[in-house]
Amino acid sequence: MTWSSAVARALVVVAGLSCAACGAARGDTAATHSPTATARASTPAARASTPAAASSASAALELRSTLDTALASVRREDDYHVSVAVDDLTTGLRAADGGTTRYVTASIVKVDILATLLYQAQLSGQALTAGEQELATTMIENSNNDSASDLYDDAGGAAAIDRANRVLGLTETTAGTDGYWGLTTTTVDDQIRLLRDVFTSSSPLTASSRQYIQSLMSQVEADQQWGVPAAASSGTAFMVKNGWLPNPTLWEINSIGEVSRDGQHLLIAVLSDDNATEDGGISVVQSAALAAARAASRA
Repeated sequence: MTWSSAVARALVVVAGLSCAACGAARGDTAATHSPTATARASTPAARASTPAAASSASAALELRSTLDTALASVRREDDYHVSVAVDDLTTGLRAADGGTTRYVTASIVKVDILATLLYQAQLSGQALTAGEQELATTMIENSNNDSASDLYDDAGGAAAIDRANRVLGLTETTAGTDGYWGLTTTTVDDQIRLLRDVFTSSSPLTASSRQYIQSLMSQVEADQQWGVPAAASSGTAFMVKNGWLPNPTLWEINSIGEVSRDGQHLLIAVLSDDNATEDGGISVVQSAALAAARAASRA
């Protein structure tokens, strides 16, 4: 993924401040990077008293514990950080480890840009133009940055995306730091919310809008089919969008998507930063995605 010189200069400035921007995006490092998982059942089961609700609450706690244990093997003594969230659409159980820790999105924000455009199109009653559809295809399938910049501007920039995100339920995402869409900050909790907007009917997006995003995420170019797809059962379809960004020497490596594993349909979001190399970060993200999928299959 080649960044424009303007973005590159911005990243050098950000990184030159002793990675202060990265620290600010994560918040309190000591607190947010402890391996404490959060989990939610699909209903407020923990407060209910029926046997079915108690069973659901127990399953959610089991998934949280299993995910916490699974991620322990991914975290090493290196300086990178990784957070992961999984939403099992088959069982309704969800869990996250480092769910509210903030990271820079890099190119995974392209899904958010497209979701914003489609939501705006719904409000106006007009479909995306042929030109916008062409840009959307190259933005998602090829991760083309020029296409993303054009559509980001078409959507109205950071302020418009932030407004759409409030409708989409994203409460921990801030678009376009210093005007650069790739420096948007987010959390795995919010990325799971965005994936639910794309893959479930409980969404402000219409069925046709959701299917449009899914179709593009199912056709990313071959050399970008890493990350979350590592968790898919062999021979099954997957949908993914990845992001990668040197800041300027340590890598942000992120992956969001949908996979099928052992008959379960899973939404998975993995965010990581401070990776020493791009390949090393990809390995971390894939290990985290696989750990999350295995935890869900055992819950």
